[in-house]
Amino acid sequence: MPPVFRFAPSPNGYLHLGHALSALLNADKAKAAGGRLLLRIEDIDETRCRPEYETAIYDDLAWLGLKFAPPVRRQSEHYDDYRTALVRLDALGLIYPSFESRAEIAALVAERETNGPWPRDPDGAPLYPGNARAMAPAEQARRHAPGQPYALRLDMLAALERTGPLTWNEIGEGPAGETGVIADDPAAWGDVILARKETPTSYHLAVVVDDASQGITDVVRGCDLFHATSVHRLLQALLNLPQPRYQHHRLVLDRDGHKLSKSTNATGLRELRAQGVSVADIRKMVGLD
Repeated sequence: MPPVFRFAPSPNGYLHLGHALSALLNADKAKAAGGRLLLRIEDIDETRCRPEYETAIYDDLAWLGLKFAPPVRRQSEHYDDYRTALVRLDALGLIYPSFESRAEIAALVAERETNGPWPRDPDGAPLYPGNARAMAPAEQARRHAPGQPYALRLDMLAALERTGPLTWNEIGEGPAGETGVIADDPAAWGDVILARKETPTSYHLAVVVDDASQGITDVVRGCDLFHATSVHRLLQALLNLPQPRYQHHRLVLDRDGHKLSKSTNATGLRELRAQGVSVADIRKMVGLD
């Protein structure tokens, strides 16, 4: 079977040069390998995602000359797929609800840090500091009854006991030049959230289910997601899903050396296009030609 690549933007803002690099790289690699290129719209954040941003994504990608094999997969249309994955993980005894608010978690972290620094995940967020994992089923049921908000977390220790050590094959490079066979380290993320009461999936769970559903063989994405691959590899093993090849690429940075933001108009594709910048210019700006 020919390889399958994908570009998966979120419609929570306009595309910028960093998105152009990732989309063009995927298109170039799919063409060179005689493979297929798919489009996925990652729109599970219903508070930030907007129809006008999704329309703009299609416009920008068409301007770049990119064509995608149908159909486009929109995450908001596949919540049942994510619920099914959660049911499978729950049947393995690997999921538990936590009921603390963000403010309560911040207070717990502050309390823990009176005795020294509390561990952070690779993105800099504090690991979950609560003890909901040990909550009795009767207490869980009592809190669910009045409709109290909750997050569904992965019991990381139990998950790792089930899978044992894992690796993934990195064709590209991580932030520190990591490449080749990479030892998985999902424990660095603690008991990650896989869903919330109001949203039946998280990015981590959705991307793993989506890649399997779309038959993705090659994931080409920015190196800011390199460490998240540890969680994705773990979920693939737990759900018995295929493991794609990973190629993380450099980021396009602003003048201060920071990752581009969708609010940075100077690097937005629609602004650059309005200024008369060509697609050939875009390729040069992102270092492809």
